Amino acid sequence: MYDSVWYNSLTKPFLQPPAWIFTPVWIILYGVILTSIIIYAITPSKKDKTNGYVYLIIHMIFNLLWSPIFFLLHKINIALFVILIMCITLILMIYKFFSISKLAGTILLPYLCWIIFAFYLNIQFLRLN
Repeated sequence: MYDSVWYNSLTKPFLQPPAWIFTPVWIILYGVILTSIIIYAITPSKKDKTNGYVYLIIHMIFNLLWSPIFFLLHKINIALFVILIMCITLILMIYKFFSISKLAGTILLPYLCWIIFAFYLNIQFLRLN
């Protein structure tokens, strides 16, 4: 999926996790995201849920864009902008989900931590390379 020669040539940030960790972490996180979406969707509410879905869609579009921009196009600076948008939309999504269901919002907090960590790594990749 990505240019491993280019990636392996990069200077890695100090806190860069080993490559094997990413697949299990993302599997767990996508399960958490799906669970949160289901809880949000099925929770009865008189509040409008539209904004939560809009934030989710925008967030997931940028989530899907990050890897090709970073790994295929080698645009670390654009990837940084993309992950910044991911952070912002995820915070908005958590806020909206929490307003409908405290559980739906709360279980997204580990995902937010991971995205903030990924943002840090992206900054470091840009700085070091």
